[in-house]
Amino acid sequence: MIEQIAQLLQRIDQEVYTQPLAIFNHSTVGQHFRHILDFYRCLLRGVAADKVDYADRDRDPRIEADPQYTGEVCQRIADALSMLSEMQAVEVVGDFSNQTDMERPLLRSSVGRELMFAHDHAVHHLAMIKIGLQYADPQLAMDAQLGVAPSTIKHRRAAGG
Repeated sequence: MIEQIAQLLQRIDQEVYTQPLAIFNHSTVGQHFRHILDFYRCLLRGVAADKVDYADRDRDPRIEADPQYTGEVCQRIADALSMLSEMQAVEVVGDFSNQTDMERPLLRSSVGRELMFAHDHAVHHLAMIKIGLQYADPQLAMDAQLGVAPSTIKHRRAAGG
């Protein structure tokens, strides 16, 4: 997933990356990439502490503004992910309310399960990024499978599509 993101980043023009898009309620493609990477960064930071909190995101503005820098961040994330043990137990801090006084439960999980979550989350946001890029840069060639879940790809193949 991170490699797919890094490859796409190399082809996106800086202006397109940072352009507020009406179709995104005036957020940018860069903000969507930043959001994806925030979840991977939370996971990596949380694995080191045995407690993952996806609400404690960095929201690094450089990732939103600079696709080249974002590609470098992707490489660091990919390197760190390759060192993880999928069987390692972690706790995840639940976040089910927008109320600041609500207690946040701790949920048992594993690194492997959280990698699946981060992957699925990234697929979802890549689907939105794809829509934004088609809107902002219709000439940009993108993989037809960008933003499509692996299960959907397999289903389409089995159905002959």
